[in-house]
Amino acid sequence: MSRLFEELDRQATAIGEISLRRRLEPTLQIDVFEVKIGEDGLMSSLITDGEEAVSTLGLAATSNDDLDVLVGGLGLGYTAHTALLDTRVRSLRVVDALAPVIDWHNRHLAPLSESLDTDDRCEFVLGDFFDLAARGFPLDDGAPATFDAVLLDIDHSPRHLLDPKNAAFYEPAGTELLVQSIRPGGVYSLWSNDPPDDEYLAVLTSAFDTAVAEVVTFPNVLTGIDTSSTIYVATRA
Repeated sequence: MSRLFEELDRQATAIGEISLRRRLEPTLQIDVFEVKIGEDGLMSSLITDGEEAVSTLGLAATSNDDLDVLVGGLGLGYTAHTALLDTRVRSLRVVDALAPVIDWHNRHLAPLSESLDTDDRCEFVLGDFFDLAARGFPLDDGAPATFDAVLLDIDHSPRHLLDPKNAAFYEPAGTELLVQSIRPGGVYSLWSNDPPDDEYLAVLTSAFDTAVAEVVTFPNVLTGIDTSSTIYVATRA
């Protein structure tokens, strides 16, 4: 058990100062890790069900073996960690635009850092996921990469974006480019904090062979009120 509060790191980024904090949650008597931009909470280790569901629902939708997986958004590592629990995963590339976040995991400051950093299947990539998607996720030699699964947890939803330039990814042209990066039998899975968006689901349906928006509900241990997220899962035949 840690001290009541400790700021583990604070660094300047293009979107403001980002910090990693650890505090003792007095009600549950557990350590909670939090990421903040300034004083605004970005993510917490207290509630991770949505981040984990991106992986579990996404990977459950592909029957491919020897999976090469791309995760957009490292954060505290729960989406990536859950993906690595699937024994079919042979490689996991985790893209994050913020160097401090990758640095935290390299220094083993977050709760899942060591298990991610020491897993030979896992690679951290510093870069803008949406820029890479627009360029076909190029490899070192410039050739486009393809994946069995693309698991995304960056924006709050297809409508509530961390950066307005991300909007093109969720439009028909951006979605068609994404499909080209997914192998036959593969899957795209997206976390959203909003209710199902019929317009975005229609974009997915027009580009992929199947697409669903699944609402996942889980208890908020602090408020006692259930919290819901939407997980979009789209597959390529």
